[in-house]
Amino acid sequence: MKLPQPEKSSASVGLLIVLAVVALAITTVWFREGDSGPIHRARLGMLAVSAPVQAAGEVVTRPVRGFVAWSSDLGVSRSQLEALRTQNVELRQRVSTLEEARLENLRLKKLAGFTQASNTKTVGARVIGRPTNQWEGVITIDRGTEDGITAGMPVVGAQGLLGQTVGVTKHAAKVRLITDPQSGVAAMVQSTRAEGVVRGSIEGKLTLDFVSAETTVRAGDTVISSGMGGVYPKGLIVGEVTRVRSAPSALYKDIEVTPSGMLSGLEEVLVLVSIPAAADVGGGE
Repeated sequence: MKLPQPEKSSASVGLLIVLAVVALAITTVWFREGDSGPIHRARLGMLAVSAPVQAAGEVVTRPVRGFVAWSSDLGVSRSQLEALRTQNVELRQRVSTLEEARLENLRLKKLAGFTQASNTKTVGARVIGRPTNQWEGVITIDRGTEDGITAGMPVVGAQGLLGQTVGVTKHAAKVRLITDPQSGVAAMVQSTRAEGVVRGSIEGKLTLDFVSAETTVRAGDTVISSGMGGVYPKGLIVGEVTRVRSAPSALYKDIEVTPSGMLSGLEEVLVLVSIPAAADVGGGE
C-alpha cells in the first residue's frame, strides 16, 4: 500500500523564487553602491544596535568559557603532570647513581694515590659491617684469607691509619679501629718527634699517652705512627692534636687527638699485605 505523497504548495515555491530574486537584487545593489549607500548605512545601524548586546554577552559568557577551557586543560595537565613526575623520579635516580659513582671514584683515587706513594702491596676492600654497639670499634670487610689477608695487618683509608685486622675468614675479616678501647698505636708528634702511644676509648676519642710534660706539643700538630713494635709501619697519619693539658705535678701531658679519617662513614679501605723494610709511608722525617 502506497502512502499519499504530500502535495507541494505552489505558494511556497513562489515565495522561494521571490526571496531569491530579492536576495540577488540586494547583492547587486550592495556591490554597486558606495559605502554611503542605503544598504551599507542599514548594516552599520544594525551593527551599532547589536554591539552593546554582543559586549554584554561576552561579559556574561566569559567566566563560563574560562571554566570550560580550564576544565578541558585540567585533564591534559593531569596526564602531563603524571608523566613529568615519572620522568622526575627517573632523572633523580639517575643523578643519584651518577653522584654516587663520582664520589666513589674520588675515594678510590685517593686510595690509589696512597698505594703509589707508599710502594706497598695492598688489597682493596669494602666495608660490609659496622660496630654493633658503642663500646666496640670493629668493622667487617669483604676480603679474607683467599685474598691474602691475615690477622695483624694494618688497614688504612684515604686520610690515614684506620686499624688492623684481628679476625680473618676465607672471604671476610674483622678490623679493630684505632678508636677501639683495646687499640694501641705506637706514635709520635711529627714536628717534635715526641713519642707516645695513641689509645682509643669507649667514647671513640683518641689520646696520646706517655708524652713527657717537658715536651712541646701544640694543637694542630700531626700525629703519625712511629713504627715501634713492628705492628704499623712508620709514617702513617694517625690524626691531629686537638687539645693539650699539663697538670703542675704530672709526668705526662694530657693530649687529645682527632682521627685523620671519618671512621663512621667508611666505605672502602686498603689492607697493607706487604710492607717494604724500613717503610715510611707517611710524611715522617
